[in-house]
Amino acid sequence: MRIMLVKDETIEIIKETFPGEPEQMVDYMINFNELMMKYNSAIREIKTKLEILNNELSLGDNNNPIESIQSRVKKPISIANKLKKMGKPMNLDTIVENLNDIAGIRVICSFIDDIYRISDMISKQDDIIVVEIRDYIKNPKPNGYRSYHMIVEVPVFFSDCKQMMRVEIQIRTVAMNFWASLEHCLKYKSNIKNEEEIVNELKICADTIANTDIKMLEIKKKINAFD
Repeated sequence: MRIMLVKDETIEIIKETFPGEPEQMVDYMINFNELMMKYNSAIREIKTKLEILNNELSLGDNNNPIESIQSRVKKPISIANKLKKMGKPMNLDTIVENLNDIAGIRVICSFIDDIYRISDMISKQDDIIVVEIRDYIKNPKPNGYRSYHMIVEVPVFFSDCKQMMRVEIQIRTVAMNFWASLEHCLKYKSNIKNEEEIVNELKICADTIANTDIKMLEIKKKINAFD
C-alpha cells in the first residue's frame, strides 16, 4: 500500500510512539493510513444514506430538510492530543476503542423538526447501529450549545472483509451552526482579555437563537396548514 504524505507534526507523533524503531514506524504509518481510509469510507456510506433520505423527504412536501452536509476525519495531532488527555497510548487499537469521533458528519437543517425526522430515519435503517445519542437541543450545555449528536456504526465493505465503523453525526439548524462556529473560534483563541464578557454574550445569543428556531418552526407549521 502506498504511504500517504503526512505533515511534520504527524511524523513527530509517530517518532515519539516508536523511538529508534524505523521499521515499526513505517508499519504504523501504513496501518494508520489504512485506518483513516476506512473512516473516510464510513463517511461516504453515511453521506450517501443522508442524500437519499433528503431526496425522498423532498418529494413529500417539496422541501429539502437538509441544507448541507459537511464531513471530516480528525487530524492525527487532534487524535494524539485527545488520547493523551485520556491517558491512553497512541496506537491503532486505542484509537478504535476509545475515540468515537474520528469520522464526523455535520448535517445542517432549516428547522428543528427536520433534525428529529432525519435522526429517526437514520436510526431505523437496518444496517445502522445507534451506539449513543446526546440531545443538546432539549438539554443544552451550560454555555448555550445546542445540537443533536449521534454515534452510529455502519458496515463498510472492503475487498476481503466487512467492518463496522463508527461515525459521529451532528445535526443542527443553520442558526445553531452559526453560533457553534463562533463559539469554536473563541475556544481556540488565546489571550482574550474580555473572554468572560464574550462568553456571557454568546450565552444570550444562544438563547435568542433557540427562541428564534422555535418561532420559525411555529410559523412554518402555520404556513403549511394552508396546503
